[in-house]
Amino acid sequence: MIEVENLSKTYAGFQAVRGISFHVNKGEIVGFLGPNGAGKSTTMKVLAGYLPPTDGRIRIAGYDVVTDSIEVRKRIGYMPENVPLYADMRVTEFLRFRAELKKVARRKIKERVDLVEQRCSLKDVQNKIIGTLSKGYRQRVGLADAMVHDPDLLILDEPTIGLDPNQIRAVRDLIKELGQHHTILLSTHILSEVELTCNRVLVINHGKIEASDTPANLTKLVRGGGSILLEVKAPAPEVIAKIEALPSVEDCEVNLPGEGDWTTARVFGKPGVDIREDIFSVVRQNNWSLRELSRVKATLEEAFVELTQE
Repeated sequence: MIEVENLSKTYAGFQAVRGISFHVNKGEIVGFLGPNGAGKSTTMKVLAGYLPPTDGRIRIAGYDVVTDSIEVRKRIGYMPENVPLYADMRVTEFLRFRAELKKVARRKIKERVDLVEQRCSLKDVQNKIIGTLSKGYRQRVGLADAMVHDPDLLILDEPTIGLDPNQIRAVRDLIKELGQHHTILLSTHILSEVELTCNRVLVINHGKIEASDTPANLTKLVRGGGSILLEVKAPAPEVIAKIEALPSVEDCEVNLPGEGDWTTARVFGKPGVDIREDIFSVVRQNNWSLRELSRVKATLEEAFVELTQE
């Protein structure tokens, strides 16, 4: 659905995107992640036809973004981070207007507007002036606008920004539902949502793609994919020395708050090794009182930090 080859974008001498290449298959929900200023929004604007590329080639559904821009726009629904809306129009009036601009057949406009209003939970405010709506409802109007012409590809830049937890959950469920019929490229800073929603993740940093994999595989990059939380009654220096002496252990950190004589440590094993049995042997040999020995799975947030921090 999306084919990007050596895409670059330069603003007045500053290169925001540096020769990136990636693809998104039809039917995928792909998370596009990166810190602020990494080139994320610039890339999405180029894909949507809002900005021309400085160099490289982009094809959407087989059409070139530069030479076949009209055909590309027919197949894309784009929701930017700051949704441009006409504040003096009513919700239904605005969506019908946008449907006409996007060349939806006249006989289908009412059907499409009714459908997107229902999917985005806008029926209660369909006759209200957009300027009077909350930030959350304006985001929903922007999402409905992106969907109104039933595009093959949805490009969503921070669709849950400004929403409360219940609204975020509703949008997450909606994105999963849309993923059954559309290809979705999703940018967000709520990484827990990406783990629950996306089939694959692209991480961009300093204008370059740092990783492309499933959320589960990316978390395996974090010090073997997780750690062990250990709480024992013993001095911290002794715990560190005894645990780090194990061949299967890569690191032992005691920077967690302890309680009295108790030491709480986070232990990282070597990739692919379950170190719990080795740790328990050390605890037993030294007659330490044990209060906790549990696995802590790595998160996508930790993988993101490791990939993007200097």
